[in-house]
Amino acid sequence: MSKANVSIEVSSLKKSYQNKEVLKDVNFTVPSGTIYALLGSNGAGKTTMIKILSTLLKQDGGQVTVNGFDVTSQGDKVREAISLTGQFASVDEVLTGRENLELIGQLRHLTNVKQKAVELLTFFNLEEASNRRVSTYSGGMRRRLDIAMSLMGNPKILFLDEPTTGLDPQNRIAMWDLVKGLAKKGTTIFLTTQHLEEAEYLADNVAILHKGQILVEGTTQDLKEILPKRGSQLNFQNEESAEKAMELLLANGIVVDSIERSLPSLEDVFLTLIDEKKEDNIHV
Repeated sequence: MSKANVSIEVSSLKKSYQNKEVLKDVNFTVPSGTIYALLGSNGAGKTTMIKILSTLLKQDGGQVTVNGFDVTSQGDKVREAISLTGQFASVDEVLTGRENLELIGQLRHLTNVKQKAVELLTFFNLEEASNRRVSTYSGGMRRRLDIAMSLMGNPKILFLDEPTTGLDPQNRIAMWDLVKGLAKKGTTIFLTTQHLEEAEYLADNVAILHKGQILVEGTTQDLKEILPKRGSQLNFQNEESAEKAMELLLANGIVVDSIERSLPSLEDVFLTLIDEKKEDNIHV
């Protein structure tokens, strides 16, 4: 993969707090225009990773480049290309949705601030509530506004730290669709999550972070291939054919529509790898 097609590159990254290793020799690459999910339990090091990538925290070792710039020596250049949305919505409840967006645009010295605010309000389905104070917004609306504010200025890379925290199932699914829409428009999305179904639904590539180390990385299909196969699933044209299949498949020439491998779920992979790590630690 050429450097031009890489948004984030991390090599031998290390970070410790008071002699406790939080990130241990971490390596990964995020292709431009993709959704990359960093999956891990609480305390795995996900938020520390986000802080380093977004220049909010300095690493102890290793090299990190974001949009082609070193996060340590070229932090200003990195910040020009990124935006960050934390675990909880950072919006001004006294202002309206429109005013929140316009304020961010003015702080970033953007041109055509009002027009860009209108475009984002429309994209995030907030136009009808645009002139209401944010204090009247639901949790899902505040979250959408928070991400909209992050997109003022069209950042090339968007960091989302547990973006669906506190959302109900309906708003969570709506947020997933929104994130997919952003990626289709060319924005590189780097998100952290502890929700397995979120990573499986959204991500082009997934990395499992456990106690500061990346255990595996790849597409969800790649990760599922790690565990032994679970047999195959046969799909028949109708229920009658399925009932006869066990005894008469060959004798009666029953046609099978398709054969699908029954792979483990991402949850199976995650829990198996975590359990294996626990056993390794016990044997050390």
